[in-house]
Amino acid sequence: MNTTLRTEGLSKQWGAFKANSDISLSFTPGARHALIGPNGAGKTTFINLLTGSFAPSGGKVFFGDDDITALPQHKRVKRGMTRTFQINTLFAGLTVLESVVLAICEREGKQFVWYKTVAQQRTEIDEAMALLSMLKLERDAGTVTRSLPYGKQRLVEIALALATRPKVLLLDEPAAGIPSAESKELFDVIAKLPRDVTILFIEHDMGLVFRFAERITVLVGGKVLTEGTPAEIAADPRVKEVYLGEAEHG
Repeated sequence: MNTTLRTEGLSKQWGAFKANSDISLSFTPGARHALIGPNGAGKTTFINLLTGSFAPSGGKVFFGDDDITALPQHKRVKRGMTRTFQINTLFAGLTVLESVVLAICEREGKQFVWYKTVAQQRTEIDEAMALLSMLKLERDAGTVTRSLPYGKQRLVEIALALATRPKVLLLDEPAAGIPSAESKELFDVIAKLPRDVTILFIEHDMGLVFRFAERITVLVGGKVLTEGTPAEIAADPRVKEVYLGEAEHG
């Protein structure tokens, strides 16, 4: 099967603590794949291994057919793997448009062209506005990022990530800290992202997971418990026992 991203026996441990153990997963082009599990299941560690934030204790990461296990983070971004980060560490004092334009310039290797102001980057501005329009942020283009509601700040994070033109977008709890109504709106926007972007996301809100994901992997104790469609996961008694309880899944 054609895969955008896959792992073989990926493991991470610190001393005797095994955060991830022998994880082998594949993500097909255009996948909408959720990673769920109780606290301490190793979900964020797995994302950190994919992005190169952590070096694995064992196993491999493949991007397409290429082994990228030893590749540093910035080179994985150049290959097309992007992760969202907290916006308050990125361009918080700039407007939304300025932030996205600078991210595009970074991708194009133009970040050191100091003799041009952001306002002079016409091609980059057009691309940035197209991204903001896709994410329903065009009316906020002139707003300073840190003054936006938190839900819109998370959308700006996604805009910055999309500015790198990713093949794989990794979202670690994109709805965390966002009121329920806003989180649904956020996922509605994410759901409409182009199908040439593979999305892997961690999310605790099971209503969002079951509405948005097409496949779900359940991690427990750093290991894969099971993987399947939302219907298969919802019906799995092991998942109910360790994580979901008997709550309705929406």
